[in-house]
Amino acid sequence: MSEKSKSRGWCGWFIAIIVLAVVIVAIVYTVKLRTKKSDDGGPVPGPPGAIDKKYADALKLALQFFDIQKSGKLENNKISWRGDSGLKDGSEANLDLSKGLYDAGDHIKFGFPMAFTATVLSWSILEYGDQMAVVNQLNPAKESLKWTTDYFIKAHPSDNVLYIQVGDPKVDHKCWERPESMTEKRPLLKIDAETPGTEVAAETAAAMASASLVFKDSDPSYSATLLKHAKQLFDFAESKRGSYSVSLPEVQGFYNSTGYGDELLWAASWLYHATEDKTYLDYVSSHGKEFASFGNPTWFSWDNKLAGTQVLLSRLLFFKKDLSGSKGLGSYRDTAKAVMCGVLPNSPTATKSRTNGGLIWVSEWNSMQQSVSAAFLASLFSDYMLSSRLHKISCNGKIFKATELRDFAKSQADYMLGKNPLGMSFVVGYGDKYPGFVHHRGATIPADATTGCLDGFRWFNSTEPNPNIAYGALVGGPFMNETFTDSRENPMQNEPSTYNNALLVGLLSSLVTTSSALQSLK
Repeated sequence: MSEKSKSRGWCGWFIAIIVLAVVIVAIVYTVKLRTKKSDDGGPVPGPPGAIDKKYADALKLALQFFDIQKSGKLENNKISWRGDSGLKDGSEANLDLSKGLYDAGDHIKFGFPMAFTATVLSWSILEYGDQMAVVNQLNPAKESLKWTTDYFIKAHPSDNVLYIQVGDPKVDHKCWERPESMTEKRPLLKIDAETPGTEVAAETAAAMASASLVFKDSDPSYSATLLKHAKQLFDFAESKRGSYSVSLPEVQGFYNSTGYGDELLWAASWLYHATEDKTYLDYVSSHGKEFASFGNPTWFSWDNKLAGTQVLLSRLLFFKKDLSGSKGLGSYRDTAKAVMCGVLPNSPTATKSRTNGGLIWVSEWNSMQQSVSAAFLASLFSDYMLSSRLHKISCNGKIFKATELRDFAKSQADYMLGKNPLGMSFVVGYGDKYPGFVHHRGATIPADATTGCLDGFRWFNSTEPNPNIAYGALVGGPFMNETFTDSRENPMQNEPSTYNNALLVGLLSSLVTTSSALQSLK
């Protein structure tokens, strides 16, 4: 071999070794970057970390509850005691409203809280879909979401018409029967240009806009359909302003609205995320003083979307610092911070609305709605901070770590799962001790029983636990003194709801493992 050939061979091997070394260093650096924690223990950008089995098991149960609540001709039914129901819903208007979700322990489809359920479920998937996927729960979540949005598409047959309720709650609540056995008439309620319902139209717009993002990659055509409906419904809500509680006073006894400004801001925020159309960003900026109640922390719920809107818009300032038109968003983030300072237990502005065991407690009826919603928002805000490398929050001059928000979220989740003075889980089917007499018609009556409207009360009055377990249902929760009565006659504490479970899914998904927040929801 010539000297020239030897030289070329030596140079080739040297270059190969250098390239290999660079590749190894890059791999090691990437792994360290993705697996290390920030200075205060929070996640830095990277894939999901180690799975927390406790939250993973609870998440799987929480998503099962949506299968229990489904109406219509069931597909791939996983619940042995559930069957087809509500197949003729909508027929009086020549519509197929058979899908959707039964609201709680009854068989009414209330559009207002159902839309909130869909919006929160979408938000949970968008923020924590990678973490759901790690524990094989992303597809079940998307399936339940689509079952709900399929219903909303059918419930919106024209631009300014939206069907907002199926069934008569006064009739339904006098009956105790399985949904599969219903024979009572199922009348419809709708809003239109002459009978406006801004809050319901806007919340449904938020649901469809957020869901359009969920399905944007997997089903672009379906996503486009959802977005078209969302835009139409927002225009309807804004142009024909009026509360559905005024237009349809019969709803006041069930899901009465305290105002529609929060839903308009919420819907516009989701439409901006779905479209990046600056018109929607300008809307929330210009209508903030009118509707946003800046500086006044509120509780996130099916009726009040302000805290959720403030957190959602905060993500824009965390991740899109040069965003055109974002100057009007500062007050939203400031109020979101006030919400966070309110839930941190050692903050100077900490709410006194909590039990001795540490549970956020605001209302006797369905007390856990505020605790689970506050925890979900705290987990989100913490992840936004940590992913943008902002590790501290100031509450009236006292500094808290972002991870303390996550600790608060965990404390609420743990309380719900059994770490409480009662030593019981409020999620049905989780742990060794949980409610056995849940106020839920389908769970109460054996699947092979034949009942009419009234004879099902035989099982309502039974001293035996429910024959069917409503797996994953988050019940209403304890009283302020941390007492709880496990009885079917106690819907105040012992009735589950789909919107509570949507919030629970979001909370548990945020805790099932660590992961950085996405820079964009698109």
